[in-house]
Amino acid sequence: MTGKKQVTVKQAGLSPGTMVHIGEKKQENIRIRLIDFDESHLKEVEVKSVEECYPYKDRDTTTWINIDGLHQIETIEKICNHYQIHPLVQEDIVHTGQRPKMERFPTFYYFVLKMLSYDDRTQEIKDEQLSLILGSNFILTLQEQSGDVFNPVRGRIRTSGTQIRKRKPDYLAYALIDTVVDYYFFILGKLDEQLDHLDEELFRHTSKGLLKEIYKVKRKIIAVRKSVWPIRDIVGSIGREDSDLIDTTSHVYFKDMYDHVIQVVETIDTFREIAIGMLDTYMTNVSNKMNEVMKVLTIIATIFIPITFVAGVYGMNFEFMPELAWKYGYPGVWGVILAISIGMFVFFRKKKWL
Repeated sequence: MTGKKQVTVKQAGLSPGTMVHIGEKKQENIRIRLIDFDESHLKEVEVKSVEECYPYKDRDTTTWINIDGLHQIETIEKICNHYQIHPLVQEDIVHTGQRPKMERFPTFYYFVLKMLSYDDRTQEIKDEQLSLILGSNFILTLQEQSGDVFNPVRGRIRTSGTQIRKRKPDYLAYALIDTVVDYYFFILGKLDEQLDHLDEELFRHTSKGLLKEIYKVKRKIIAVRKSVWPIRDIVGSIGREDSDLIDTTSHVYFKDMYDHVIQVVETIDTFREIAIGMLDTYMTNVSNKMNEVMKVLTIIATIFIPITFVAGVYGMNFEFMPELAWKYGYPGVWGVILAISIGMFVFFRKKKWL
């Protein structure tokens, strides 16, 4: 979400389904983790080659295969071909600029989500494309790099007797998407802290640095909104799906998650309005300070206008002019000048212009 990234650009004219990794290469080596489970069985292993996952395709258990790293096209292509994933989906998986979406195919669902993380050191929000494929007995998750928000889900899988161990892959898909959505609340909390800090600073001083910080937070909010907004339609449509891959008993969970997504979207919209209001307040403060400066300069100029007039009159070089030979002419002129200045000052104070 921040800074420029080194990316691979897809050549024009390639046939549909051509796999070209488009995006930043975020890690050197690909990592494949497999969890196979049911109510009474659990196997968790990190495999060295994608071929080790093949025997799990036709089992009655639930298999979750997680791949970190999208730059090794051959590995992605092998696992997708084994699970009969459409070539267009394979193309989208390695093209990391996808918009969050859901696509329904006869034998699987394809989800694209943006998984967000927060860097406490730089106070920046980082986004990562997550592709999730839901099949009849498997889940494929493909990420740009190692490290995700799914450790709580893995913990529930490792615990026997949990609901996730008893249910089908559709419930695992719900748990994974719900975890991504729940982490958005953590991101919103960080944005809320930044907005509160800027709100306090806004009434202490106005500077170009503060304006820059407000714009940075506003860009973060817009970026988060862009990642979250499409999920509303995705989750809403899942709750209405009539499919063999999503059990009707799971609809209630997706509907509950839909409420969470709506809450996130509404909070983001509120934050955006706050950021816009901060920019308006900043410009108003700058304008008010400029008006104060102009007010002082105008009053000073107004006071000196009659003084300048008096000085101009007595600066004219006429031989016969009243008061030129008067003994008290000079102090008299100064008396007039002081009287005018004091009188105007008192008048301005009475009008509350000072």
